[in-house]
Amino acid sequence: MTPHVTSGASVKAADRAHVFHSWSAQALIDPLAVAKAEGSHFWDYDGKRYLDFASQLVNTNIGHQHPKVVAAIQEQAARLCTLAPGFAVDVRSEAARLIAQRTPGDLDKIFFTNGGAEAVENAVRMARLHTGRQKVMSTYRSYHGATAAAINLTGDPRRWPSDTAAAGVVHFWGPFLYRSPFHATTEAEECARALTHLADTIAFEGPATIAAIILESVPGTAGIMTPPPGYLAGVRELCDRYGIVFILDEVMSGFGRTGKWFAAEHFDVTPDLITFAKGVNSGYVPLGGVAISGAIAETFATRPYPGGLTYSGHPLACAAAVATMNAMEEEGIVEHSAHLGENVIGPALAELAERHPSVGEVRGLGTFWALELVRDKETREPLVPYNAAGADNAPMAEFAAACKASGLWPFVNMNRTHVVPPCNITEADAKEGLALLDDALTVADRHVSA
Repeated sequence: MTPHVTSGASVKAADRAHVFHSWSAQALIDPLAVAKAEGSHFWDYDGKRYLDFASQLVNTNIGHQHPKVVAAIQEQAARLCTLAPGFAVDVRSEAARLIAQRTPGDLDKIFFTNGGAEAVENAVRMARLHTGRQKVMSTYRSYHGATAAAINLTGDPRRWPSDTAAAGVVHFWGPFLYRSPFHATTEAEECARALTHLADTIAFEGPATIAAIILESVPGTAGIMTPPPGYLAGVRELCDRYGIVFILDEVMSGFGRTGKWFAAEHFDVTPDLITFAKGVNSGYVPLGGVAISGAIAETFATRPYPGGLTYSGHPLACAAAVATMNAMEEEGIVEHSAHLGENVIGPALAELAERHPSVGEVRGLGTFWALELVRDKETREPLVPYNAAGADNAPMAEFAAACKASGLWPFVNMNRTHVVPPCNITEADAKEGLALLDDALTVADRHVSA
């Protein structure tokens, strides 16, 4: 057995020698060596504690090392570590049942994947096979994963190096009042104009050529832009009108993150397919999937579905999912997330926005919030340019460094910082993190236009 490493320097040296990191220029990164984690915190090898206001990648919804989930993984490993997807396995069936119990409408069949991107890949494949069409529509401000179809569906700059321009993807503008592409001044205007834009795009693309529209119920990495009332229902109506499959991506927003099991519940909308991952088992063992409506499931009742994965519904991952969902239910974690958003995080962030000239807007739900950082509140000029890097990104880099120096681990993307702690973070820890964020925002304030 490999001895436990106690030196952060040796861990980092091995990492730099052999690990190839995602989304990174390999020679320019300096990853933190982490020694342990528990609850809403993790520690480096020097004993410095960090409050995880990023939930890693917005996936540790029940925090680190939840004892009930750790015990479930250990118990499952002792009993049955792995089995091919073609077998019926108790924990796989139970995980599927518990997910189906919480999905809206008749999304009662669950296809398991290893993560969110694979869930999106399979959802798109199902939609294309179900409709016999090829085009899929998605918004510009979005992220759907890094595999072939998912990265082409993605609407942020990470798509650009891999964009084939031949993937059958059509992008359109989703609603975002703060930076409205429709010159709207109210949520009602933004909703109506965004739906008109989508309807026009469908008409000019040819409704009979479009297999699916995929949206994040609440866009995550792109900025936590809660859609205005009526928007998702309007998209549902357009999909029904033209026989288009409606896919909601709940990889980041699902499983308590917005104060509901699925964010779609906020909008009283039932899609045809839901993609999920991350919070389903807090990322303890890789797991994702697609929740499938009765109509689409029926397409493959006697026709084989042409897709699969060796580790689909892996027993260890499913055991972790069962334990996670049960713990969330028993401990009221979804309700706690809603409470934090309404009574702790939301009010505190609104107060920060009043005091800090760099905070242009605050938006969010539950434990899923974003602060839009700007140089000028009147013009809404972003603190850094779109997709800034190097010197152009210095203000955001300085802000992130100030957070980390104080022991707060932030989620930073472009000109935003997201407040996305574990859904079960204590009120005391949430308030501590918000106080540290308050201090760090003074660094951003230095870059505000005079």
